[in-house]
Amino acid sequence: MSQTVAVIKGDGIGPEIMDATLQVLDALECGLNYEFIDAGLVALEKHGTLIPQASLDAIEKHGIALKGPLTTPIGKAFHPSTCSYAAILTSMPTCAPPSAFRAPAPATMIST
Repeated sequence: MSQTVAVIKGDGIGPEIMDATLQVLDALECGLNYEFIDAGLVALEKHGTLIPQASLDAIEKHGIALKGPLTTPIGKAFHPSTCSYAAILTSMPTCAPPSAFRAPAPATMIST
């Protein structure tokens, strides 16, 4: 059985951390597939928002997300991305133990 995970690579060192994280998960042969989604500065540049609706839809669809570190623009009226996600996904836990992969669970977001 495979599980697709929505992956937010993150900003700054986020992509490097996420690449290492995905290598570890792949080495564990958990049967995970990845859908890479936009958030943070990448999303702001491409979509004009830190959290595009398409990213939220992907998280809802897959029921789980793996998020790298995100930057919050300084000097602008932005809430930190992580806080914004938490506010939007209030009905979902913000992190899950590895056992969350064993059985279907409510949509979950794992922050690296």
